[in-house]
Amino acid sequence: MRLRQLRELVLNENHDLGGLLPGWVGNFSLNLEKLDMSFNSFRGEMPESLFYLSSLKYLDLGNNNLSGDLHEFYQPLVFLNLGSNSFSGTLPCFSASAHSLSFLNLSNNSIVGGIPTCISSLKKLTHLNLSFNHLEYAISPRLVFSEELLVLDLSFNDLSGPFPSKIAETTDKSGLVLLDLSHNRFSGGIPLKITELKSLQALFLSHNFLSGEIPARIGNLTYLQVIDLSHNSLSGSIPLNIVGCFQLLALVLNNNNLSGEIQPELDALDSLKILDISNNKISGEIPLTLAGCKSLEIVDFSSNNLSGNLNDAITKWSNLKYLSLARNKFSGSLPSWLFSFEAIQTMNFSGNKFSGFIPDGNFNISLNFNNGDIVQRLAMEPFDVMRNVEIKISVLVIGGNELSFSYHLSSAVGIDLSDNLLHGEIPDGLFGLQGLEYLNLSYNFLDGEVPDLEKMCSLRALDLSHNSLSGHIPGNISSLEDLTLLNLSYNSFSGFVPKKEGYRRFPGAFAGNPDLCLESSGGDCGPASLPAVPGKSSEEMEGPISVWVFCLSAFVSFYLGVMVLFCSTRARSYILHAKV
Repeated sequence: MRLRQLRELVLNENHDLGGLLPGWVGNFSLNLEKLDMSFNSFRGEMPESLFYLSSLKYLDLGNNNLSGDLHEFYQPLVFLNLGSNSFSGTLPCFSASAHSLSFLNLSNNSIVGGIPTCISSLKKLTHLNLSFNHLEYAISPRLVFSEELLVLDLSFNDLSGPFPSKIAETTDKSGLVLLDLSHNRFSGGIPLKITELKSLQALFLSHNFLSGEIPARIGNLTYLQVIDLSHNSLSGSIPLNIVGCFQLLALVLNNNNLSGEIQPELDALDSLKILDISNNKISGEIPLTLAGCKSLEIVDFSSNNLSGNLNDAITKWSNLKYLSLARNKFSGSLPSWLFSFEAIQTMNFSGNKFSGFIPDGNFNISLNFNNGDIVQRLAMEPFDVMRNVEIKISVLVIGGNELSFSYHLSSAVGIDLSDNLLHGEIPDGLFGLQGLEYLNLSYNFLDGEVPDLEKMCSLRALDLSHNSLSGHIPGNISSLEDLTLLNLSYNSFSGFVPKKEGYRRFPGAFAGNPDLCLESSGGDCGPASLPAVPGKSSEEMEGPISVWVFCLSAFVSFYLGVMVLFCSTRARSYILHAKV
């Protein structure tokens, strides 16, 4: 009898609590206002009694394994979280909660169909999260939310059509803080109405089919902290007025068709931590004024048409963790301060026209380069990690309208100076970095000898190919247990490569070194060569190749013999006579 007066039941975060949700949860108390059974292992459909429990205001069943179609709730809910389950069907209107529901999370389910316009009748709604579903079709222009809405997340669906021109009833009075429409199929330009959402702090429109220019009036959004317009087809230059977003922490514009130059006025963004303009058509030099962006931690200018020498503006980015200038047209010598960043994790200058020597700086400054105790390694191949760097930005609205910003950088610890015009000897300090996971110096004009690699205990990939390196190959390879890629091909190494040193696990690593001999299974010395098939030695392929060559030779000999017979008048007459 006493349970009938129960107002709150909280049984969350008990992973051993599972099975079907019992039918009595909606019946045992007519006064139950809050039911929280999130982060458990419940499965099956929701009990029908929950849809009719009139006293219920707060329902949290998120992060379970519940399934079945969503139905209308017949009580005025205030909070509803059914996220991270397996619910299906189409979106209901939640009509009974039109004047009460403030929080609605249905993310990470299998909901299909379009977004009904009746959702806009939820006048008290502050948080709406429908991300990671299978929603499709265009958004109706009649789907306009109230000024109360703070968070709108429709990301990772299949929504299409033109970008919604109006989000709120009165955009200039809207309290919207976070707008995420990324990973859909929206097309057309970015509507100017977006620039009237004065309270907006995070704008995610990436991975769509948006075109046209970035609206110049985006600088009116002075509270913006995150702009992600990446992976679209936007063109034109980066608008100068973007400096009006002086609180920006992340500006992500990669994988578009942007052109023009980097504006010197961007130095006004002195809080900026992430600047990614990679894979565009941006040209010119890095302005000296960018020294004002002292908070930068992630900088990716790769795959553009940038040129000129590296200037000292970069030295002011003292918190750098990731710097990529790869695949541009930079030239000149590498500066002496190249390895002077304490927090640097990845440095990629490949595919440029840098010349001169690799600076012999203080390699002990970087904590990541020198930390051999790496707890977690990325499962991807090291050079793949370098090409597929991932930066995950996370934002969370807390305390009403305050934005919490964080990011995670997924990249191995490495240096890539490949495909340049560098010459001279490799500084010994590079081979003493205990935390370095990959080092790529291939396709340069480097010479001299390579010291032992025994100090590089974290090394997973080393590519020194296509240079003019000489002397004996580095020893102690067998002690580097994590080394999975070694390429010393096409140099001028000489001497003897003993079989017992563990070099045999890198087939083709020594090809193109004519003065280098490898110990064979019989103890003889043979030339280094690339395997006929990647991952297989020439010895393994010798039998099949010999048989194939023999068969081909026999066929050619037979064919030539027949042709000779037919070309001979006497032989041709004999053959024709025999047929008759």
